[in-house]
Amino acid sequence: MLSLILIVLTATFFTGIIIRTKSIASGRKGPGIFQPVKDVIRLFKKGSVYSETSSFVFRIAPTIYFSSVFVAMLVVPFGQSKGIISFNGDFIFFAYVLGLGKFFSIIGAMDTGNSFEGMGASREALYSMFAEPAFFILMGSLALLTGFTSFQEIFSALHLGSPISYALAVLAAFVFLMIAMIENSRMPIDDPKTHLELTMVHEVMILDNSGFDLGLILTAGFLKFAIYGTIIFNLFNGTIAYEYAIPMFFAVQLFLAFTVGMIESFMARFRLNQNAQFIVVLSSVSLLIFFGALLISGKFI
Repeated sequence: MLSLILIVLTATFFTGIIIRTKSIASGRKGPGIFQPVKDVIRLFKKGSVYSETSSFVFRIAPTIYFSSVFVAMLVVPFGQSKGIISFNGDFIFFAYVLGLGKFFSIIGAMDTGNSFEGMGASREALYSMFAEPAFFILMGSLALLTGFTSFQEIFSALHLGSPISYALAVLAAFVFLMIAMIENSRMPIDDPKTHLELTMVHEVMILDNSGFDLGLILTAGFLKFAIYGTIIFNLFNGTIAYEYAIPMFFAVQLFLAFTVGMIESFMARFRLNQNAQFIVVLSSVSLLIFFGALLISGKFI
């Protein structure tokens, strides 16, 4: 329950800090930190408009997408505190419940009959497919290192007692941060502010969504960033007492939001043919973590 509360609180300011960081980096004052939340609240007060050519799939896709992110949030622990849903192999459940939501968002975009949305859905599916091996190699490596297969047990047993283990945690944090940016369609994979259909990925998928449905999609994006930030925090938390862990948690989330903002401010978006190469590199970094786990556990021959 503690992780659920902290993730929701983080989601209210994470995207706002990213936007504010980008504004300051470009010499502008920018909107307030809570402006994205205000925009979503305004969308929730509006009705949704549906095309006559779309079916029930398009209508239920935003709800299922948001629900999948919410359920995934229940799996994430906070230090010694388990997630509301916790069992052996729960990180597999976490990945595929998010995959279920992504699947419905993709077929929802294709259901509109819009060729541009179908193009964006194809790219979204490709990038998600390339990011999936990196996640499973990474989590499999941590499971091999600790001997456990659930999020909470893995993070609790992940003792950072050697330089190699610290290096593994830093590399793992990098992989999770990049996966978060891929899952949320951020720079350098995708530009959330672009309006050129030929280069859009996620934004072109939700062109036909409006009102309450669009609010659900945006809220799911806020929660996703906070979820991955919580996972990164758990890599370093260990057995720290709650009175120190909670301030550290918010400090890590603020640092991650600032980092994402700086990356998007000073790193240009990749050309589309380079995105797949960049995402596959994450699997290579995960393999380094795998070999490091073998080395620490004494199984490397």
